[in-house]
Amino acid sequence: MDMHSFGNWLPKSKAHVNAWIQHLKAHATQNPTDLVKPVQDFKDLVDNDETLKELAERMFSYAGNQKEFTPLGTPEVLSFDEFIVLLNAIMTQAPECTEYTDPQTGELNPCGLIGFPINALLDWPMATPAGYTFFSNALVNQQIKKILTYWSTFLESQDSRYVLVTDDLNRTPKVLGWLNPTAQREMVGVACQATSDPALKALPFEHFFQCDPSDKYYGFKSWDDFFTREFVKGVRPIAEGDNIVANACESAPLQVVENVAESAEFWLKGQPYSLQNMMDFDPLAKQFVGGTVYQAFLSALSYHRWNSPVSGTVKKAYIVNGSYYLGNQYQGFGNPDGADDSAPNNSQPFLTAVATRAIIFIESDNPNIGLMCFIAVGMAEVSSCEITVKEGQHLNKGDELGMFHFGGSTHCLVFGPDVKLAFDFHNTEPGLDATNIPVCSRIATVLTND
Repeated sequence: MDMHSFGNWLPKSKAHVNAWIQHLKAHATQNPTDLVKPVQDFKDLVDNDETLKELAERMFSYAGNQKEFTPLGTPEVLSFDEFIVLLNAIMTQAPECTEYTDPQTGELNPCGLIGFPINALLDWPMATPAGYTFFSNALVNQQIKKILTYWSTFLESQDSRYVLVTDDLNRTPKVLGWLNPTAQREMVGVACQATSDPALKALPFEHFFQCDPSDKYYGFKSWDDFFTREFVKGVRPIAEGDNIVANACESAPLQVVENVAESAEFWLKGQPYSLQNMMDFDPLAKQFVGGTVYQAFLSALSYHRWNSPVSGTVKKAYIVNGSYYLGNQYQGFGNPDGADDSAPNNSQPFLTAVATRAIIFIESDNPNIGLMCFIAVGMAEVSSCEITVKEGQHLNKGDELGMFHFGGSTHCLVFGPDVKLAFDFHNTEPGLDATNIPVCSRIATVLTND
């Protein structure tokens, strides 16, 4: 999946990402430290398994031999051992806000984000045949989960909030604190994508988000606390009406697919949704055969909590652990004729079947909707999904369901075959270039015979 297009989790500029990696290399060289335990365990796992070691060597060496075809141009990480050192350095860093001027185009990217730092390091190796096999391995994914859990502890600590207030204008790219006025304007701009009202866009950060501007850190206790910030009450009104489905996430529409299959095979192009895979082979999946899937993706600079699209009762709620670096791969690497076989937009249904995800079944109070399903899909480093509701709990439309930590990615609403919907895309066109639709606003109307 193309992280450069998908929610701007990586900057579009190859030079921007490469400059960030070069700085990380310099930092790791100038500040050598022992490997933290989960990173050391990951290294030991690979070093002591001949098959994994060979795959690791092959994916980096293959990337080094395919410079002209790499997604970011010349690969900056040339060996697994170098990757381990840089991965270790990331464990004590939080995602920074950067300002970068592309030397080729002169375009200023005032709020660039390396929201997927590990993904940036693996951008090409994971897309090789050896990389696909390596990251399909269950033991590898177990160790990656431990590494991300370790990193999450840092991102939830006060030590991580230095990125909220620290500027470094002498670096390339320049670093801006997330509470820098430039970064605040960018986040307000994302929150206002659905409006053309210049007066609304001119309002301050604190008009939209719960915070304390009198405090140095605006009251945020950590990077994660900042990233899971909440809207001020009333900023996002809840769409009214029993037949109105509310937008579950502040997100941009990707696509609507009808007549979804219970089970489907995944191919490189035109990948369908597979209900059994999406719902982890839950028996309830059968009730959605022939139904509708709505999928939308979250912006890196946006709101990352989930809200109930309907009023109803939680029937089931659970987390499915998945693979971390399969759904985001360029699945047609190294095409010498320049054709794009990766089809990143077509690989997103694949992500719903293999990535870490939260699955919440809700029995709507409206019999015209009945049982529906919300699926929050984690991606790469931001695969930490937290469900905050319990089975048997009654929800009012707009109530919080949970949140992504350290970012977010994509989500789906799934409806049964008898539910007919008219979607409202709020003057944007579904696809990778779509803009955000406000959370809790109308996303669809249930069509009835009345």
